Amino acid sequence: MSTAMPTLAHPLIGAALAACLARPPATAAAAPPPAARDAAIPVWVYFEEDRAAPASIADTALAPRALVRRAHRRTLPGLFDLHDVPVRQGHADAVASTGATVRTRSRWLHAVSALATPGQREALAALPGVDRVVPVARGRVLREDERPAPAHAPEGGAAMATDYGFARQQLEQVSLTRLHSWGFTGTGVVIGVLDTGFNRAHQAFNNPARPLHVVAEWYFVNGDGNTGQQQGDDPNQHKHGTWILGTMAAYMPGTLVGGAFDASFVLAKTENVASETPVEEDWYVAGLEFVEQHGADIATSSLGYIDWYTQADLDGVTTVCAIGVNVATANGMVCVTSAGNSGHDADPATATLGTPADALEVITCAAHDVNGNVASFSSSGPTADGRLKPEVGACGVSTATVHSTFTNAVSYVSGTSLSTPLVAAAAACILQARPEYGVAQMREALFATASRSDAGGLHPDPLFVQGHGIINAFKAATRGRAQADLNLDGRVNGADLGTLLGSWGQSGDPAALPADLDANGTVDGSDLGRLLGDWG
Repeated sequence: MSTAMPTLAHPLIGAALAACLARPPATAAAAPPPAARDAAIPVWVYFEEDRAAPASIADTALAPRALVRRAHRRTLPGLFDLHDVPVRQGHADAVASTGATVRTRSRWLHAVSALATPGQREALAALPGVDRVVPVARGRVLREDERPAPAHAPEGGAAMATDYGFARQQLEQVSLTRLHSWGFTGTGVVIGVLDTGFNRAHQAFNNPARPLHVVAEWYFVNGDGNTGQQQGDDPNQHKHGTWILGTMAAYMPGTLVGGAFDASFVLAKTENVASETPVEEDWYVAGLEFVEQHGADIATSSLGYIDWYTQADLDGVTTVCAIGVNVATANGMVCVTSAGNSGHDADPATATLGTPADALEVITCAAHDVNGNVASFSSSGPTADGRLKPEVGACGVSTATVHSTFTNAVSYVSGTSLSTPLVAAAAACILQARPEYGVAQMREALFATASRSDAGGLHPDPLFVQGHGIINAFKAATRGRAQADLNLDGRVNGADLGTLLGSWGQSGDPAALPADLDANGTVDGSDLGRLLGDWG
């Protein structure tokens, strides 16, 4: 098992990714359970490679912003490739001609998912150009019940922290409040969210000072542009996604403030949570393609799939979800996901992960309480090929977020589902501060500055429960920068001097005063001297 810190290019990303893209391997999902053998089930219909690489963006479905992100952070050659070419309409028509119901098409997998009976599956396999037909894997939404928060927000804490209300402790724990005080709140960064749906009526999403900004949205199960609660949805459909969005986007000072309240969002409603109905990975992959296509810099999902896979399949290049994430990260999109809520033990040989937590460069998150203790439900690794997962963590025990239904209330919710968007919010603020970070650089910065990063060269977590520990957003953003580089652009110059002079005479907690370079509680001549000493 590797104990080395991540490098700027994952050693498996090249050949392994190329192989899994060219022909996604057969998996444990290839044999449906007995109860499904005579019923219509969702299947992937993979087509043989018959695509030409696009000559220009006009041949793709990519938004211009996606190309901007790729130009900065993509690790594959060029800006696009044959995996950006939509599946031919003729392929979808051929699938439909068998009587099967087309669900979605995947550019990255070069496949169509469809609901098909046994007879239809035989007909699908016999279609010209079809490589193979395998069932779509299923899983469960990692959801916990919400517990209403008290009527009044807690008081106290560092300067500015009181404004965060119930979110203060969870944001201070990952040093996001300090990064916010430097002006990095997610501005200009787009976060894609894959989840069950989103109730955006909450006051925290509609503050005139900072209203929620949605770049694009899509409900993949129904095929429409409404990711809110709709007629016919399960009564609980909206809850999970609303909680996740609230931890990042809420802005209700004094009551609840999210971790990246100035970010923009692409929303993908990818799951149907009707009672006892497993969620399916084809919608997940479609959602991931959607948020990448619309230019998201970061994608976060608190969903996991394992029902038709085993831990032996979780090697980072086998499951359809992991393959999708590998394409996304190679395209320069930072991906964050939950480890799972299946618990852990002291045996490093056992694992309880769900996929895509095993993907090669996804940031896989454990759950802790606000005192730093890892949650008993938080899933453990390693991956099937021995890699460290989970890798980092944040608060996932009684995490404060918006109430899913009442538009002015706050809830406490637990699960790795909740720690994951906190890490994603931190990544958004870090990316605003350090736009030069690619996927590997973001991972390296988070890992190298997390709470267990000073393990003295030893494996940071031999039990594979908490990885490198709780993240520190401020340290990850300021890593490699001079103390007087107040805008983190790599230079100490007039811009930093202007920031310091603009703060002249201010007093308070040094953590909330970026220009208080000597940490004496006041921005004064001593700080000016330090800045001039670092000039240039």
